[in-house]
Amino acid sequence: MPPATAVTASRLPATAWRDWRSWPDSLANLWRRSLRFRTILITLALTALAILVACIWMALAIQNDLFQARKDQVLRDSLRATQAAQATLDAAAVQGDTVQIQNLWNSVRTTLAERSSTDMIAAFRIDREPSQLAPQNFTTPGLTEEVISDGMHEAVQSDAAQQWWQSVELPLADGPVPGIIVGQQLTVPDVGGYELYLAYDLDSASQTLGFVQTTLWIVGISLVVLIGAISWFVLRSVTIPIGEAADTSAKLAAGELGVRLPVRGEDELATLGRSFNAMADSIESQIKELADLSLVQQRFVSDVSHELRTPLTTIRLAADMINDHREDFDPSTARAAELLNAQVQRFETLLTDLLEISRYDAGSVQLELEPTSLAHLAEDVIGSMHQLAEQHGTDVRLVAPGGYSPVEMDPRRVRRIVRNLLGNAIEHGEGRPIVITVDSDQQSVALGVRDFGLGMTQQDAERVFDRFWRADPSRTRTIGGTGLGLSIALGDARLHGGELAVWSDLGRGSNFVLTLPRHGGVLTAPSPIRADPGDDSGAALDDFGLTQPIQIPSGDMPADAATRGSGS
Repeated sequence: MPPATAVTASRLPATAWRDWRSWPDSLANLWRRSLRFRTILITLALTALAILVACIWMALAIQNDLFQARKDQVLRDSLRATQAAQATLDAAAVQGDTVQIQNLWNSVRTTLAERSSTDMIAAFRIDREPSQLAPQNFTTPGLTEEVISDGMHEAVQSDAAQQWWQSVELPLADGPVPGIIVGQQLTVPDVGGYELYLAYDLDSASQTLGFVQTTLWIVGISLVVLIGAISWFVLRSVTIPIGEAADTSAKLAAGELGVRLPVRGEDELATLGRSFNAMADSIESQIKELADLSLVQQRFVSDVSHELRTPLTTIRLAADMINDHREDFDPSTARAAELLNAQVQRFETLLTDLLEISRYDAGSVQLELEPTSLAHLAEDVIGSMHQLAEQHGTDVRLVAPGGYSPVEMDPRRVRRIVRNLLGNAIEHGEGRPIVITVDSDQQSVALGVRDFGLGMTQQDAERVFDRFWRADPSRTRTIGGTGLGLSIALGDARLHGGELAVWSDLGRGSNFVLTLPRHGGVLTAPSPIRADPGDDSGAALDDFGLTQPIQIPSGDMPADAATRGSGS
């Protein structure tokens, strides 16, 4: 086994690599979320670009000016030395004497050294024919014939009166340096023309240019840092109030109506703070008024519901008694007694629902939890509504692969949900079969009520849980609904921490799915039953096996049933 240090060393690069790969995402998030970072980055980028362009332009301009000034100085110096050397040659009378010519040539070299500011001098005879009179070519260290290009030789040889120059790299002892070679012709009496070259190094100008460029870059970087710091301080004075406004707005949106912005000074930000606080005061006042009005409405509904129960009880007793003796009345009076009894029952149901709604609005609803099997509860509800289903010619079947294990729930409220869903399915199912599915998994239990009736559009399905809303207002209720059942059912489901979903399609029917968490809290996983059945009306009947009777166990599922599918 390798030592621990080796393992640690092998992990460090991977960690560093993961951290490095996360930098772009972190910068992207900071770019999207931070106004200060985004503004400073844009300011620094534009400032750096402007300073870079300015520094490059200034460096190039200074470089050109330095070179031009040095070149003009070199040309003047070379011309002065060359003219002095030619004057020395023209004033001499050698008369074909080799010794005199050589002495004259030495004088020319001395004149060139004294009159020029360089010690790199070379001379080459233009006529390459052997001659006893012609002085020897000469070169000095740093200026050899290899440094002079063939083009320079040709240019100097082509015109005796013209001065020529060329930028070259001079091989000095300390290393190569930039330089300029100036070439011109000299005419030696009784011998002919010579190519005269003087080389000048530009090392001092190069050092000056380097110093200037370094200074420019230091100043440029310092300006970028300084502008960045100034931008940060300026933006900080602006973004801090904006951040405070954002935090205060978030708290206000979360329901903390008492929060306000601190107001400092008399500038635009102070005006914004005062306007924001005035808006918050107005919103708080209006919300309090609406809350008080809602509380009054809730109390009114609750009080009216309670107050109406006493006279309604008397009316209900009278209506029941009249209805019991309707056979002694004439047909029209008997029918009136039946209608009176039915409407009184509906009125009583409506008062009960209104009272329940008022409890939800007031937040005073409490659950009475006890272990309950959802499958057995659904079976009981189906049995209690068997007569209603027969009246509508509807066959109700239960498919329960799971949901037998007891789950903590309020059985009265869950039973009310199932009764409401089944009653709506019977009323709108057009006499077609209704399938109630119960299933479960480790996180939740679910019950689905599927009918194959007319169905609803997507827009109607989104409003089906609204109070007193009806998909078809012209359609009469056949089982005395109040229009509050689904709204109460949704409230009961959410009170358990569950959800009530709906799927519906015109011509294919509807499917309501109630999902409750097994262990309280809120749902964190998909429901064991899908809201969208994903089938058509004809195929669904065969898929559910409605041609065969379905046996519902009277006790808990066998121990091995918990491992089948999603059931438990």
